Amino acid sequence: MQAVKQYKPTTNGRRGMMSQDNSAITTDKPQKNLLGSTKRSHGRNNQGRITTRHKGGGSRRLYRKISYSLPEGFSGVVRHIEYDPNRSARIARIQSDSGEFYYILATQGMEPNHRVSSGQDAPIEKGNRLQLKNIPIGSVIHAVEIKRGRGAQLVRSAGASAQLVARDEISAQVKLPSGEVRIVDVECTASIGIIGNEQHQNVAIGKAGRNRHKGIRPTVRGVVMNAVDHPHGGGDGGRHRMAKAPRTPWGQKTLGYKTRHNKATEKYIARSRHAGKRK
Repeated sequence: MQAVKQYKPTTNGRRGMMSQDNSAITTDKPQKNLLGSTKRSHGRNNQGRITTRHKGGGSRRLYRKISYSLPEGFSGVVRHIEYDPNRSARIARIQSDSGEFYYILATQGMEPNHRVSSGQDAPIEKGNRLQLKNIPIGSVIHAVEIKRGRGAQLVRSAGASAQLVARDEISAQVKLPSGEVRIVDVECTASIGIIGNEQHQNVAIGKAGRNRHKGIRPTVRGVVMNAVDHPHGGGDGGRHRMAKAPRTPWGQKTLGYKTRHNKATEKYIARSRHAGKRK
Protein backbone atom coordinates (compact mmCIF):
# COMPACT_ATOMS: atom_id res chain seq x y z
CA MET A 1 0.00 0.00 0.00
CA GLN A 2 1.49 3.33 -1.07
CA ALA A 3 1.46 6.25 1.33
CA VAL A 4 0.44 9.00 -1.11
CA LYS A 5 -0.14 9.02 -4.84
CA GLN A 6 2.42 10.90 -6.93
CA TYR A 7 1.93 12.19 -10.48
CA LYS A 8 4.23 12.49 -13.45
CA PRO A 9 5.14 16.13 -14.26
CA THR A 10 3.04 16.25 -17.44
CA THR A 11 1.96 19.84 -16.62
CA ASN A 12 3.13 22.59 -14.28
CA GLY A 13 0.24 21.79 -11.95
CA ARG A 14 1.10 18.10 -11.82
CA ARG A 15 4.76 18.74 -10.99
CA GLY A 16 5.13 18.08 -7.28
CA MET A 17 1.44 17.28 -6.81
CA MET A 18 0.47 14.48 -4.43
CA SER A 19 -2.96 13.14 -3.52
CA GLN A 20 -4.32 10.81 -0.88
CA ASP A 21 -4.06 7.06 -1.10
CA ASN A 22 -7.61 5.74 -1.46
CA SER A 23 -6.78 2.03 -1.48
CA ALA A 24 -8.33 1.56 1.99
CA ILE A 25 -11.71 2.94 0.86
CA THR A 26 -14.12 0.12 0.10
CA THR A 27 -17.13 2.05 -1.27
CA ASP A 28 -18.01 5.43 -2.75
CA LYS A 29 -21.71 5.23 -1.89
CA PRO A 30 -22.44 6.63 1.60
CA GLN A 31 -25.30 5.49 3.84
CA LYS A 32 -28.24 7.75 2.86
CA ASN A 33 -29.88 7.91 6.28
CA LEU A 34 -26.59 9.12 7.79
CA LEU A 35 -26.25 12.11 5.45
CA GLY A 36 -27.25 15.68 6.23
CA SER A 37 -27.15 19.02 4.44
CA THR A 38 -25.33 22.08 5.74
CA LYS A 39 -25.74 25.73 4.85
CA ARG A 40 -22.47 27.34 3.88
CA SER A 41 -21.88 30.87 5.11
CA HIS A 42 -18.86 31.56 2.87
CA GLY A 43 -17.19 33.21 5.85
CA ARG A 44 -19.90 35.85 6.35
CA ASN A 45 -22.15 36.61 9.30
CA ASN A 46 -25.89 37.36 9.30
CA GLN A 47 -25.17 40.91 8.11
CA GLY A 48 -23.20 39.73 5.10
CA ARG A 49 -19.88 40.96 6.46
CA ILE A 50 -16.78 38.80 6.13
CA THR A 51 -15.85 37.41 9.55
CA THR A 52 -13.58 34.59 8.31
CA ARG A 53 -11.37 35.51 5.39
CA HIS A 54 -10.40 33.35 2.41
CA LYS A 55 -13.60 31.27 2.36
CA GLY A 56 -16.00 30.87 -0.53
CA GLY A 57 -16.99 28.65 -3.43
CA GLY A 58 -15.87 25.05 -3.35
CA SER A 59 -17.46 21.77 -4.32
CA ARG A 60 -20.80 20.82 -2.82
CA ARG A 61 -20.69 18.14 -0.17
CA LEU A 62 -23.06 16.41 2.21
CA TYR A 63 -22.33 16.10 5.91
CA ARG A 64 -21.76 12.62 7.38
CA LYS A 65 -23.41 12.17 10.78
CA ILE A 66 -20.59 10.78 12.94
CA SER A 67 -21.36 8.97 16.20
CA TYR A 68 -18.83 10.35 18.66
CA SER A 69 -20.31 8.35 21.53
CA LEU A 70 -21.59 4.81 20.95
CA PRO A 71 -24.37 3.44 23.21
CA GLU A 72 -23.38 1.44 26.30
CA GLY A 73 -23.09 -2.24 25.45
CA PHE A 74 -22.91 -1.60 21.70
CA SER A 75 -21.61 -4.37 19.47
CA GLY A 76 -21.31 -4.29 15.71
CA VAL A 77 -19.24 -5.03 12.63
CA VAL A 78 -17.43 -2.71 10.21
CA ARG A 79 -19.09 -2.90 6.79
CA HIS A 80 -17.17 -0.26 4.83
CA ILE A 81 -14.34 2.26 5.09
CA GLU A 82 -15.42 5.51 3.44
CA TYR A 83 -14.07 8.90 2.41
CA ASP A 84 -15.47 11.91 4.24
CA PRO A 85 -15.11 15.31 2.50
CA ASN A 86 -15.67 17.13 5.81
CA ARG A 87 -12.61 15.83 7.69
CA SER A 88 -9.09 14.53 7.17
CA ALA A 89 -9.75 11.11 8.72
CA ARG A 90 -11.47 8.15 7.09
CA ILE A 91 -14.79 6.99 8.52
CA ALA A 92 -16.06 3.47 9.11
CA ARG A 93 -19.65 2.43 8.49
CA ILE A 94 -20.55 -0.05 11.20
CA GLN A 95 -23.70 -2.14 11.56
CA SER A 96 -24.93 -3.08 15.00
CA ASP A 97 -26.16 -6.55 15.85
CA SER A 98 -29.71 -5.13 15.70
CA GLY A 99 -29.17 -3.92 12.12
CA GLU A 100 -28.69 -0.16 12.68
CA PHE A 101 -25.90 1.72 10.92
CA TYR A 102 -23.46 4.20 12.48
CA TYR A 103 -20.45 6.21 11.31
CA ILE A 104 -17.32 6.31 13.49
CA LEU A 105 -13.75 7.50 12.93
CA ALA A 106 -11.72 4.71 11.32
CA THR A 107 -8.65 3.66 13.27
CA GLN A 108 -5.32 2.71 11.75
CA GLY A 109 -5.55 -0.67 10.02
CA MET A 110 -9.33 -1.01 10.42
CA GLU A 111 -10.91 -3.18 7.72
CA PRO A 112 -14.36 -4.58 6.90
CA ASN A 113 -15.61 -7.38 9.19
CA HIS A 114 -13.69 -5.91 12.14
CA ARG A 115 -15.86 -6.09 15.26
CA VAL A 116 -16.41 -2.91 17.29
CA SER A 117 -17.88 -2.76 20.78
CA SER A 118 -18.50 -0.20 23.51
CA GLY A 119 -18.98 -0.34 27.26
CA GLN A 120 -17.21 -1.50 30.40
CA ASP A 121 -17.02 -5.10 29.15
CA ALA A 122 -15.50 -4.19 25.77
CA PRO A 123 -12.03 -5.69 25.13
CA ILE A 124 -8.98 -3.42 24.81
CA GLU A 125 -8.81 -3.51 21.01
CA LYS A 126 -8.55 -0.84 18.34
CA GLY A 127 -11.80 0.94 17.59
CA ASN A 128 -13.51 -0.10 20.83
CA ARG A 129 -14.88 2.64 23.09
CA LEU A 130 -14.56 2.55 26.89
CA GLN A 131 -14.55 4.86 29.87
CA LEU A 132 -11.11 6.11 30.88
CA LYS A 133 -11.36 4.25 34.19
CA ASN A 134 -11.47 0.95 32.25
CA ILE A 135 -8.55 1.72 29.90
CA PRO A 136 -5.04 0.60 30.98
CA ILE A 137 -2.57 3.38 31.75
CA GLY A 138 -0.21 3.98 28.85
CA SER A 139 -2.78 3.07 26.20
CA VAL A 140 -2.96 5.03 22.94
CA ILE A 141 -6.42 6.56 22.49
CA HIS A 142 -8.37 9.02 20.36
CA ALA A 143 -11.80 10.71 20.20
CA VAL A 144 -11.63 11.74 23.86
CA GLU A 145 -14.59 13.23 25.71
CA ILE A 146 -14.14 16.39 27.80
CA LYS A 147 -17.51 16.27 29.53
CA ARG A 148 -19.52 13.14 30.22
CA GLY A 149 -22.19 12.39 27.62
CA ARG A 150 -21.17 15.17 25.25
CA GLY A 151 -19.25 12.91 22.87
CA ALA A 152 -15.69 13.08 21.59
CA GLN A 153 -14.23 16.57 21.29
CA LEU A 154 -10.46 15.96 21.37
CA VAL A 155 -8.08 14.09 19.02
CA ARG A 156 -10.27 13.57 15.94
CA SER A 157 -8.01 14.36 12.95
CA ALA A 158 -6.11 11.97 10.67
CA GLY A 159 -3.12 10.25 12.25
CA ALA A 160 -3.77 11.81 15.67
CA SER A 161 -3.55 9.98 18.99
CA ALA A 162 -3.35 10.74 22.70
CA GLN A 163 -1.99 8.74 25.62
CA LEU A 164 -3.50 7.96 28.99
CA VAL A 165 -0.57 8.76 31.31
CA ALA A 166 -2.08 8.74 34.82
CA ARG A 167 -5.31 8.14 36.70
CA ASP A 168 -6.85 8.19 40.15
CA GLU A 169 -10.37 7.49 41.40
CA ILE A 170 -11.77 10.80 40.16
CA SER A 171 -9.76 12.03 37.19
CA ALA A 172 -7.31 10.93 34.53
CA GLN A 173 -4.44 12.71 32.82
CA VAL A 174 -4.37 12.53 29.03
CA LYS A 175 -1.37 13.67 26.99
CA LEU A 176 -2.65 15.32 23.81
CA PRO A 177 -0.85 15.48 20.43
CA SER A 178 0.26 19.07 21.19
CA GLY A 179 2.09 17.88 24.32
CA GLU A 180 -0.48 19.36 26.69
CA VAL A 181 -1.51 17.13 29.58
CA ARG A 182 -5.19 17.63 30.37
CA ILE A 183 -7.21 16.44 33.33
CA VAL A 184 -10.38 14.57 32.33
CA ASP A 185 -13.10 12.85 34.37
CA VAL A 186 -12.56 9.08 34.50
CA GLU A 187 -16.23 8.61 33.53
CA CYS A 188 -15.52 10.17 30.11
CA THR A 189 -15.06 7.81 27.19
CA ALA A 190 -12.36 7.39 24.55
CA SER A 191 -11.63 5.03 21.67
CA ILE A 192 -8.62 2.72 21.50
CA GLY A 193 -5.95 3.15 18.85
CA ILE A 194 -4.61 5.72 16.39
CA ILE A 195 -6.83 7.42 13.82
CA GLY A 196 -6.12 6.21 10.29
CA ASN A 197 -5.09 8.04 7.10
CA GLU A 198 -1.88 9.10 8.86
CA GLN A 199 -0.27 10.14 5.52
CA HIS A 200 -2.75 12.99 5.08
CA GLN A 201 -0.09 15.51 6.19
CA ASN A 202 2.14 14.52 3.26
CA VAL A 203 -0.36 15.53 0.57
CA ALA A 204 0.96 18.34 -1.68
CA ILE A 205 -1.81 20.50 -3.15
CA GLY A 206 0.21 21.22 -6.32
CA LYS A 207 -2.03 23.89 -7.84
CA ALA A 208 -4.38 26.66 -6.77
CA GLY A 209 -7.44 25.00 -8.29
CA ARG A 210 -7.43 22.22 -5.71
CA ASN A 211 -7.71 24.77 -2.92
CA ARG A 212 -10.61 26.45 -4.72
CA HIS A 213 -12.41 23.09 -4.84
CA LYS A 214 -11.98 22.93 -1.06
CA GLY A 215 -13.59 26.34 -0.64
CA ILE A 216 -10.35 28.20 0.13
CA ARG A 217 -9.95 31.54 -1.64
CA PRO A 218 -6.59 33.17 -2.39
CA THR A 219 -4.52 34.63 0.45
CA VAL A 220 -2.70 37.91 -0.22
CA ARG A 221 0.38 38.81 1.83
CA GLY A 222 0.22 41.99 3.87
CA VAL A 223 3.63 43.22 2.65
CA VAL A 224 2.32 43.60 -0.91
CA MET A 225 -0.68 45.69 0.19
CA ASN A 226 -0.93 49.43 0.57
CA ALA A 227 -0.35 50.95 3.98
CA VAL A 228 -4.05 51.77 4.32
CA ASP A 229 -4.97 48.08 3.93
CA HIS A 230 -2.49 46.33 6.21
CA PRO A 231 0.09 47.19 8.93
CA HIS A 232 2.76 45.52 6.77
CA GLY A 233 1.81 47.48 3.65
CA GLY A 234 3.38 50.48 1.98
CA GLY A 235 6.96 51.28 1.07
CA ASP A 236 8.85 51.70 -2.19
CA GLY A 237 8.26 48.17 -3.41
CA GLY A 238 11.53 46.80 -2.05
CA ARG A 239 11.94 43.74 0.13
CA HIS A 240 12.51 45.08 3.63
CA ARG A 241 12.93 43.32 6.93
CA MET A 242 10.22 43.57 9.54
CA ALA A 243 11.07 46.31 12.05
CA LYS A 244 8.18 45.29 14.28
CA ALA A 245 6.50 42.04 15.24
CA PRO A 246 4.14 40.67 12.53
CA ARG A 247 0.55 41.89 12.83
CA THR A 248 -2.88 40.90 11.65
CA PRO A 249 -4.78 43.29 9.34
CA TRP A 250 -6.36 44.73 12.50
CA GLY A 251 -3.08 45.42 14.28
CA GLN A 252 -2.95 42.45 16.69
CA LYS A 253 0.29 40.49 17.05
CA THR A 254 0.20 37.27 15.09
CA LEU A 255 3.28 35.34 16.28
CA GLY A 256 4.25 34.54 19.85
CA TYR A 257 1.19 36.27 21.20
CA LYS A 258 -1.04 34.54 23.72
CA THR A 259 -4.65 34.54 22.55
CA ARG A 260 -6.10 31.91 24.88
CA HIS A 261 -8.05 33.53 27.70
CA ASN A 262 -10.32 30.86 29.15
CA LYS A 263 -10.04 30.90 32.91
CA ALA A 264 -12.83 28.34 33.27
CA THR A 265 -10.67 25.55 31.81
CA GLU A 266 -7.22 26.57 33.06
CA LYS A 267 -7.61 24.28 36.07
CA TYR A 268 -7.92 21.24 33.79
CA ILE A 269 -4.48 21.74 32.21
CA ALA A 270 -1.93 19.77 34.24
CA ARG A 271 0.92 20.67 31.89
CA SER A 272 0.99 23.29 29.17
CA ARG A 273 1.87 22.40 25.61
CA HIS A 274 4.75 24.88 25.96
CA ALA A 275 7.68 22.94 27.42
CA GLY A 276 8.65 23.85 30.94
CA LYS A 277 5.52 25.88 31.65
CA ARG A 278 2.95 24.66 34.15
CA LYS A 279 -0.51 25.94 34.84
